[in-house]
Amino acid sequence: MNPGILYGIGVGPGDPDLITLKAARILHTVDVVFAASSSKNTHSRAVEIARPHLRESVPIRMIPFPMTRDKGDMQSAWEKNAMEIIATLEKGLNAVFLTLGDCLTYSTFGYVLKNIQRLAPHIPVHSIPGITSYQAAASRLNTPLVEGEESLILLSGVYGGDRFRKISRNADNVVFMKAYKNTKDIADALDEAGMDFSSVGIVKCGRENEQIITDMKEFKNKKPDYWTLIISKKDKNLVP
Repeated sequence: MNPGILYGIGVGPGDPDLITLKAARILHTVDVVFAASSSKNTHSRAVEIARPHLRESVPIRMIPFPMTRDKGDMQSAWEKNAMEIIATLEKGLNAVFLTLGDCLTYSTFGYVLKNIQRLAPHIPVHSIPGITSYQAAASRLNTPLVEGEESLILLSGVYGGDRFRKISRNADNVVFMKAYKNTKDIADALDEAGMDFSSVGIVKCGRENEQIITDMKEFKNKKPDYWTLIISKKDKNLVP
């Protein structure tokens, strides 16, 4: 029996209409759906987004990942979950692993992919790109991300603004993804670089209760929200 195909699908930033036609077609035909969840619950925003494109009968399997920075614990979780997916594919079933945004941009699927390629290199894997949150945010602001010979720096905000502080002199345009609990430090770093006035925070982009924050000082006292990103452009006004 030939193994099934694993599809890594990025379902976009939140609006089900922003799923690509190719992704929607595959979602409607797969035998099993996998999605990541916290080890503390079984909720998945990616499943919510994809649900209008899924058959009602398709089984959905939530894969828990511990929220830890211990590399040993994380690797054990990746391997265990990869083996569960591999076991399904070895039965000849086609499966999809759902992820927010694009499946290969700061994505859980990237870790799943590497472990499946290592543990079962004979398994066929197809990665289907998705619209990222920062593309959706730029569209929401009606502003180009880059123009002419400008550069775009994409940063994770997981460790705050320290990485940006090291490269701020070379930054034409910057996107901080996963800003979450570190928005205050990111705002401070932008202030230090003289870019706070040309920065905008977007919370829950394109979704209910969306917020567009044009004053970085608000982040100094604002309660963190998981769905937060910040776009900054040197010497350019981003206020919509």
